[in-house]
Amino acid sequence: MKIGIIGTGNMGRILAEALIDGNAISPSSMMITNRTLSKALEIQKIYPDLSVGKDAIEVAEHADAIFVCVKPHNVLEVLELIKPVLKSDKCVISITSPISVQQIEKVVDCSVMRIIPSITNRALAGVSLFSFGSKCTAEWRESLFTLFKKVSVPLEIEENITRVASDIVSCGPAFFSHLVQSFIEAAVKETEIDRETATKLSSEMLVGMGELLSQNHYTLQTLQEKVCVKGGITGEGIKVLESETGDMFEQIFKATHKKYAKELEKTEELFGP
Repeated sequence: MKIGIIGTGNMGRILAEALIDGNAISPSSMMITNRTLSKALEIQKIYPDLSVGKDAIEVAEHADAIFVCVKPHNVLEVLELIKPVLKSDKCVISITSPISVQQIEKVVDCSVMRIIPSITNRALAGVSLFSFGSKCTAEWRESLFTLFKKVSVPLEIEENITRVASDIVSCGPAFFSHLVQSFIEAAVKETEIDRETATKLSSEMLVGMGELLSQNHYTLQTLQEKVCVKGGITGEGIKVLESETGDMFEQIFKATHKKYAKELEKTEELFGP
């Protein structure tokens, strides 16, 4: 299978690096491109056998599976550009949540799917979210699912939970990184610990916590119960968290869904309802 990636910004680059480092695909079987070609050429310096196409048309013509990793308002433009070279046996994959597979199927005549990756895929971990178009063949479903098992836990989702699933899988690392950074800053401010030490301790704590969950030693609930001894110091901290966080996470989901609704309106203007 030949893989093409159109757009090598943050997620396009992560996708390329993860697929290669996870041995899901060889560099020689991948062609990438970007509007600013220098970004694609930077990746080629790391993987010399990888090909850089001069534009989206060359990548789409060369590849069997074409990942469109551009901003939502540029997706339609790219699809219309590459449509003439999209044979029926190819597959177009979008990675952006506001654009549905049904909208893409209005434009192209090949198999279509959406795969929403996560930055955690760069560590060959985390979840990738799959949605399939009505014309997507069983062969393509199986092939891409198998491919992404090398770099993630692929999970098929329904359209109605696309935003919240993406919030958890794709936005979650940024949300929790912000919380941990605030945790570190508070430790530095309130105690004699220095920022470097606090950062090291917090980072290793997160890695260790992930391993506990990954190895099924504990669930999130049982992990908290094991650490939070009744009447102990951890319990005092939990009381503060329960008091101060309140409906913080509810507000996060309300904010992301409000923004998502606006993005959906924009895509409907482009693709039609």
